[in-house]
Amino acid sequence: MKKTLSRAKKFQGRPRIPGDKSISHRGLILGALAAGTSEVVDILEGEDVQSTARCLKELGVGISKIGNRTLIEGIGERGFLTPKNVLDCGNSGTTMRVMMGVLAGRDLTATLTGDASLVKRPMKRVSEPLMKMGAQFKLTQDNFAPLTVTGTQLHAVDYELKIASAQIKTAILMAALCADGATKITGEIGSRDHTERLLPHFGCAIEVSDQSIRLRGGQKLKANKVEVPSDPSTAAFWIGAASLIPGSVLELENISLNPTRIGFIYALQKMGASIEIKIVKELPEPVGTVRVLAAQLRGIKITKEQVPSLIDELPLLAVLATQAHGVTEVRGAEELRVKESDRIEMVATNLRAMGIEIETFDDGFKIIGPQKLTGAEIQSDHDHRIAMAFSVAALVADQETVIHDAECVAVSYPRFYETLEELIQS
Repeated sequence: MKKTLSRAKKFQGRPRIPGDKSISHRGLILGALAAGTSEVVDILEGEDVQSTARCLKELGVGISKIGNRTLIEGIGERGFLTPKNVLDCGNSGTTMRVMMGVLAGRDLTATLTGDASLVKRPMKRVSEPLMKMGAQFKLTQDNFAPLTVTGTQLHAVDYELKIASAQIKTAILMAALCADGATKITGEIGSRDHTERLLPHFGCAIEVSDQSIRLRGGQKLKANKVEVPSDPSTAAFWIGAASLIPGSVLELENISLNPTRIGFIYALQKMGASIEIKIVKELPEPVGTVRVLAAQLRGIKITKEQVPSLIDELPLLAVLATQAHGVTEVRGAEELRVKESDRIEMVATNLRAMGIEIETFDDGFKIIGPQKLTGAEIQSDHDHRIAMAFSVAALVADQETVIHDAECVAVSYPRFYETLEELIQS
C-alpha cells in the first residue's frame, strides 16, 4: 500500500494512543505463566502483540476477549502443551526473544520462526546467556531463526549483559523463574524495565538496583489485572509533529511515563520543545498526561547512555533534527542496525531522497539543520517506525511524499493514518 501525504497547515487534537506494546507482550506472557485467570485491559491490537498471543495459544494457553478486556487462563502447575505447529512470531522480535527464555526451562520441544525480516535478526545474543543456564537451542547458522528449543532443567547464573536490551534481559528473567538458585544480571541493565515492574505485580519477588537484578528461581506467579497505558513510543510521532508544525496544540492522556521509556520527551525538551508532562498514577507503571505546543528546536548530542530510553524514536529524532538549528549527533546506537530494518541506513537513504545532508556512522548519525525537506518516494523497508517517521517528515515538506509499504504501520499502530488525517483536519 502506498500513502501520499502533503504539508500540513495545522496539527491539533486529543488522539487516543494505542496500548503500550512492551507492556501488552509482558501482560500476556506473565498471565500465561501465572496460576488463575489474568486480565489485561486495553491491550495493543497490533500485529506484534497478536503474534505473542498466537504463540501462547499454540502452547495451550486459553486467551479470550470481552470488549477491551483480554482474559488469560494461566498454566500454573500444569505446564505448556507441546505445540503441534511451528510457533510463528511474525515480525515480532520481542515475541521470539522472550519466548526463548520462557520455553528454555519447560518440558517440551518447540520451533520458532518469523517473517522474512525477523529471520535475519540476531538471536545468538539471547541463546548465549540462556545456554550458560543449561538451555538447549539449535539455531540456523548458529544465530538466526528458525530455531528450536528443547526444554531442560536450568541452573542460576551471574550474567553480565553486554547489550542494553530489554528483550535479552527479559528472556533471562523468564528462564530464571525455572532455574535452580538465584540468577543475577549485571552490566547494561538500564533498558526499559517493564518486566522488573510487572513480576512483583504477579507475586514474584525480585531485587532491583542500579547495578544488578536478582531473581530466585522456583517462584510461582499469581494471576492479576494489568491496565495497559498508552504507548509513549507511539505517542512520540504526534509529539514530534506537534513540535514542528506552527500553531500546533496536542493533548495526550493515559501515557506511560516510565522513565526508561520517555528519553525522547527529555531529548525534545533539551531541543527547546514545549512539552509538559504530569504523572497522575504511579503503580505498577507511572502514567499521566502530555501537552505539546509548536516550538523552535535546536540541535543536541545523544550519547550511548541515553540511547536505551529512546531507541525506537531515533528515526523520528533524525527527522526533527533536519528542522532544528545547529548540530544533532547520535552515537552509541548501533542497535539500530539490527532492528526491523537497518534503521541508520534507511533514515539516511530516505532523508537524502528528501534533499537532506546527513553523515552516518556505524553507531549513529549527524545532521546540521535546519535544512529544507522536499517530498520524495520513501522506502519503508516494511519497517513501521521508518514509515511513521517519514510520514511526519511529509507534514513539513514541500511537494508530495509517497510512503511505500505503508501498511507495515499495523505492527504497532493499525489506525496511524486515520489518526493522522484527524489531527491535520481537526
